[in-house]
Amino acid sequence: MTSYPLVSIITVNFNQADATCELLDSIRRQDYRNVEIFVVDNSSRENPAQVFSEKYPEVQFIRSEQNLGFAGGNNLALKQAKGDFLFFVNNDAELSAGCIERLLALFERVPDLGIVSPLICYAPSVERVERTDSYENDKEKDVVQYAGMTRVNPFTGRNRTIGDKEVDKGQFTDPQPTAYAHGAAMMISRRVLEQVGPMDEVFFLYYEELDWCERIRRAGFSVWVEPRARVYHKESLTVEKLGALKTYYLNRNRVWFMRRNFGGWRLAFFFVFLFLVTIPKNVLLYLLRGETENLKAFLRGVWWNFGAKFSKEETGFR
Repeated sequence: MTSYPLVSIITVNFNQADATCELLDSIRRQDYRNVEIFVVDNSSRENPAQVFSEKYPEVQFIRSEQNLGFAGGNNLALKQAKGDFLFFVNNDAELSAGCIERLLALFERVPDLGIVSPLICYAPSVERVERTDSYENDKEKDVVQYAGMTRVNPFTGRNRTIGDKEVDKGQFTDPQPTAYAHGAAMMISRRVLEQVGPMDEVFFLYYEELDWCERIRRAGFSVWVEPRARVYHKESLTVEKLGALKTYYLNRNRVWFMRRNFGGWRLAFFFVFLFLVTIPKNVLLYLLRGETENLKAFLRGVWWNFGAKFSKEETGFR
């Protein structure tokens, strides 16, 4: 690196103060020091302001009295962030050594780089970690969660995460373009943010970063993954028990993403697939499993795109 730009690190906390503290500890272990750190609390049941102010005086804490969702929580910090680069990191993640420098170095190497994610690995189990003093000193192989993504299929609205659940044997080593960044950890430059704008808060949960990457690409910038930078992700601490809410937002936002980013015959084919395959298949599966709440959430999510697009629908999450 030829310079040391200011990096604004932004994370959103929602009822997971302990996990957020572990992330902040990993940031403290970074050699790169020209950072400012923001923790946005998305209306947690208990306000953790005192915890963070006492343990991490360097952190700028922002409390929202309303749950603004993933994009809304991150965007709240943008009003105060001054960094030349902005690094959005899930609170249930931890940075490995050299992560920030390696991501920044790629911006110097790739002139049209818009947004980049590191290699993301599943965090080892508690029992495994207790045998070592850190993830990085663990002698067992990491399991990859993300090493890039394929483009969303214009007919099915689905895509694939490259490397998911593969044991890391060194098969992902070189930075390369990819279809989408991963919301668990992604860095964007200030100049790209000012040209493209922030993530769309309508999504609330899921698909925000995919939509953002489509906008970044349309603006003439590229999307990359940098495997030499690594993040360990404790995979969905916040949403693992959401059940029907997860079903609602995944299906609502998949259709909304397609409407925003595809048009013409491709969107027409997607709707044919949606009504002839996706809806009948999911309705049948939920009925056979007796998952009535998921069935209702699925149908509400799809219907939102046709009859209640911007309504303040009560989902129990906000």
